[in-house]
Parts: sequence; C-alpha cells; structure tokens
Amino acid sequence: MEEYEINSSTLAIIPIDLETSKVYEEEQEYIIHKSSNSIIKENCAFYGSSYQGRCIGTKSLTGIKAKFPIIIEESRNLIFFPTSSIRTKQSTWIALNKIKRYHKNNSKSEVLFKNDSKLGLDISYYSLENQIIRATMLKSKLYERKLDKN
Repeated sequence: MEEYEINSSTLAIIPIDLETSKVYEEEQEYIIHKSSNSIIKENCAFYGSSYQGRCIGTKSLTGIKAKFPIIIEESRNLIFFPTSSIRTKQSTWIALNKIKRYHKNNSKSEVLFKNDSKLGLDISYYSLENQIIRATMLKSKLYERKLDKN
C-alpha cells in the first residue's frame, strides 16, 4: 500500500526500513511503502494540521521540547507517541489509547494492547514509560481544555 489513514483501530506504526513501515491495527496488519514518520506527517495534514503545527501545539500545552507526542485527530483522541527522536527517520509510533499495560522485558520493553496483542520494543522500560507519561500529560491537557470550553 502507498497510503494509510490512521484511525481508531490503529495500534502502532513500526519502521521496517527507511521507506517501508508495518502498521498494526486491532484486527489487521499492513505494509505501507513509506517511512513511519512520513505516515504520521501525512496524517497530521489529512486531519487538518501540519506535523510542525502539532509539535507547536504539544509544546504549548505541555512544555515538552523533544520526542513530542502528537494529536493526530482531536475529536477521536488519536494521540500517538514516538519511541525515539523523529530525527532518526525510523521512529516507532504507538497509539496511547490502545495500551492496556507495559512492562520490562530484559533490557527492552513490551506493550500489551487492549486487544491483547503484544509488541516488543527495542527501548528501555524507562524510555517507554517516560513517553507514555508525556502522551498522557498531553491527553490530560486536551481534556482540561475541552472542559474549560463547556
């Protein structure tokens, strides 16, 4: 596939190489002939903002300055976070709202999604937890802002 629309079933976007990614959904997997970061950036635009605009919004709401969690689509709470710097060109992106729990697996980490599928990650537990906390902070700030409007 050449295009992929992030949706409420998307669990994670994993780089295979610089120009190919694997997208995990609740019931399916897809090979997309684009980098994971390109898929994220294109979906920001598809849902009405630029990736840079989403980064500025995250920074404004949370004060986070690097490895930004991103609001892909606000009304459906599609919030994704990278497991590494986007400058690496090969970031894994995880859907915050799909995580059931996570744990340490030797020097790496494992995420258990709400559909009971698992994803092993080549990052430390501390790094994964830090990214989940950052994404949760963004979700909380977004929720507070919605409450303030009512």
